[in-house]
This record gives sequence, structure tokens and C-alpha cells, in this order.
Amino acid sequence: MSIADNLRRVNEQIDDACARAGRDPSDVQLIAVSKTFPVEAIAEAAAAGQRHFGENRVQEGLAKLDQLPRLGVEAEIHLIGHLQRNKARFAGRFATVQSVDSVRLAQAVSSRLESDLTVMLEVNVAEEPSKHGFKLEEVKDALASTQLLSHLRVVGLMTVAPEVEDPEEVRPVFRKLRALAEELTLPELSMGMSNDYAVAIEEGSTMVRIGRAIFGQRETHAGGPA
Repeated sequence: MSIADNLRRVNEQIDDACARAGRDPSDVQLIAVSKTFPVEAIAEAAAAGQRHFGENRVQEGLAKLDQLPRLGVEAEIHLIGHLQRNKARFAGRFATVQSVDSVRLAQAVSSRLESDLTVMLEVNVAEEPSKHGFKLEEVKDALASTQLLSHLRVVGLMTVAPEVEDPEEVRPVFRKLRALAEELTLPELSMGMSNDYAVAIEEGSTMVRIGRAIFGQRETHAGGPA
């Protein structure tokens, strides 16, 4: 199936999940995760109406941002992968940085910005050793510290749920993050990927990050973290 066909199917499933939860589909933003795919794949998705894309690696995301104008493509690219402090100077090029996982990183990004940047705090709800992010109990203090920094506008929380065969197993992860966001009065929740986004939407996600279901299986990307 084409990227356009895949997008149509994903959007229909988002609509179905919203209907089950009694939500308006316009409240859920689809972020097409284009990491490792060529910029032409973004152009194809954009031609089908997709405007928001997610990249895990800073260098790859910057390269695509530079290439999109020559293809006549208007798109917003969100940084959803780990951001190292030594690359904080590039954060302002992205529509949002969804992966602020330490106060030190927030400080580094803030010090490099000349205008406001929308960010989200990454939360490792399941406390998986292989993943980045604050623990649930650390978020309140981290938010208070980050909100004091210039040019950073914290709008919500992001998480990557554990990989499981049955999406129902990670429903408690999404539920915990939603409860925390409500407690902190943060409006945005970026949670849910190709295998679990329907459950995430039912639990309140406002952004779903979907790659495989749109672009297909991705090639292995060599190199270190972004």
C-alpha cells in the first residue's frame, strides 16, 4: 500500500479510537515518524495532507529541514529522540522538542535560544533502564525548574511505553501519565506509537507518533544517539 493509503487507514483508526473514548478527532495530532526514511517519503506524505513529522536524530532532522524547501514541501518536524546537551544549539530549528529528559538539558537549550520554543518533558513511566526520561515522582520539581527558564514553553509530557504484544498491557502507563499531566495542568500528552496508539488515544493522548504503520519497516540506522 502507498503512504497515502497508510495515512488514510491510520487516520480512520484514530477516528475510531476517538469515537470509543468520546473524543473529537481534531484533538489528536498525528506525527508521522519519518526517521531513516528519505525526504521524498516526507514529500509523499505531505502531498497526502500530512504536516507534522517526527525525527529521532538531530543531524538527520536538520538535513531534512534543509532539503524540504527544494521539494516545495511545507512541513513541521518535531524532535522526538534523545537530545545530547552538546547539540542543544540546534533545538530551535524544530517545531517542538518532545524529549527534554533532564533539567541540565533544559538549561542548555534555554541558553541557546533567541525566541520561544515549545517543549515537552519526557517521562520514563515504566522506569526502563534502556530509556531516557524523568521518573514520575521527579516531574513536578523538574517542571518547576524548567518553567523558570527563558524561551522554553513547557506544554506537556511525553513517554515511550514498553514494547509488548498486547497493547492493553501498557494502558496503565498511559493512564498514569495522563493523571500526572492533569495534576500539573499540562494540556499536551505525546504517547502512543504504531502498536499501541489506539489505547493511548483512549487514555487521553493528544499526539501520537506513528512511523511503521505509515512508512513501513525502516532500515537499521547506524550511528550513535542524537
